[in-house]
Amino acid sequence: MEQTFTGGDGSPRDGSARGGSTGSGSTDGAAFASAAAGPGIAKGAVAALADETLDWRFKAAPPESWGRTVREWLATGPTLSGLGTPLLTLDGAALDHNVRTMADWCAKAGVALAPHGKTTMAPELWRAQLAAGSHGITLANLPQVRVARAFGVQRILLANTLLDPAGLAWLAAELAADPGFAFLCWTDSTEGVRLMDEALRAAGAERPVEVLVELGGPGGRTGARGVDAAVEIAAAVLRAPTLRLAGVGGYEGALAHDATAQGLATVRSYLRALGELHGRLAGSYPDGVPPVVSAGGSAYFDLVVEELAALPEALVVLRSGAYIAHDDGFYRGISPLVRGAGGAPFRGALHGWARVVSRPEPQLALLDAGKRDLPFDEGLPEPQLVRGGAELIGTPARITALNDQHAFLREAGDLAPLGAVLRLGVSHPCTAFDKWTAIPVLDSADAAEPKVTGLVRTFF
Repeated sequence: MEQTFTGGDGSPRDGSARGGSTGSGSTDGAAFASAAAGPGIAKGAVAALADETLDWRFKAAPPESWGRTVREWLATGPTLSGLGTPLLTLDGAALDHNVRTMADWCAKAGVALAPHGKTTMAPELWRAQLAAGSHGITLANLPQVRVARAFGVQRILLANTLLDPAGLAWLAAELAADPGFAFLCWTDSTEGVRLMDEALRAAGAERPVEVLVELGGPGGRTGARGVDAAVEIAAAVLRAPTLRLAGVGGYEGALAHDATAQGLATVRSYLRALGELHGRLAGSYPDGVPPVVSAGGSAYFDLVVEELAALPEALVVLRSGAYIAHDDGFYRGISPLVRGAGGAPFRGALHGWARVVSRPEPQLALLDAGKRDLPFDEGLPEPQLVRGGAELIGTPARITALNDQHAFLREAGDLAPLGAVLRLGVSHPCTAFDKWTAIPVLDSADAAEPKVTGLVRTFF
């Protein structure tokens, strides 16, 4: 696959403009599971990001770029040395590898992918995922859906229950205005069904909203507690004229957080219950469109395929999101591609860059990056190398704490002198992208002098 994240000319590669043909097979507009209409994204809106003028609002943009558009700045051939610290960057080669690897894995497994867009909230990255064959984009709340619609995303899975009357009124109007817009959300209670139906009736909804019955698990997050309860919710959906039962779904990652035998067994047990629920609802779905069975983050998508891919007459949809950037922490240790699920492992595409600004003790250095710059909820950053100096992996050097704007680097000694710039691996991309409105893309973070080939815009 050609390099996707160059950003040089902003030329579109894929997607369809908003309001294209529906091909839904339904008089009510496009259905999420329909294969007839492509997922769509407005090429022009994504390409226009290259025409945004850079200035002080973007903390990764150096003063030399201010007053220039992204396209104009990239044309000057910027390099990593011209960027300040603290900094977060993306490795373009690793991004391409990860997008291609996940797309190929899903195609071989015979499942669809609607990557979780809340990881990046970056339409340019969504476009690359859709171009690689993703069925649609998953999102977590209505503000995120509005961002996606602003960029013309045509097939959206909201992995959440939507009960806000004002939000439902907006959704009803959006569906009515664009027959090609396919939208799917969750419900996990009969009372939630009642509230959705009530709000949609009040809004004069013209198209029914497709919903998945969400199955949860003991001690987990949202979702019906038990298959019997979920069947009752499905019956309520079938009675609600403003809703359409489209399938079942849930999130296994809320029930386990490791790859121990016990953790994997817990995930398998949950997925089997989800398959049982699908079987209990067979025959309840509208004709003409296959039901959706959706699960799978970036930690256990292999188990989702093993337990659910063979379900009859179902479109199994994975919602993995973190894979596109992967990491050098939590996902590096738990990824199915490390646990033997086939395919080349994902590559860590996110790197922090921080400068030694103080050495108050021989074995303590303070770096100029902290909680406002780098993720820390799933593990502290990993010192990897000193620019133009030593490799730090395999040495005692480690980050032991983050303050708002400082990192505590211990046991690096003279390997990290005052003024040195360190590359840091990070853990958990979902809490990295939100700290940066524009993230430079490097041709390779391993190069002696990485070139800046793009600037990924985020919308949180």
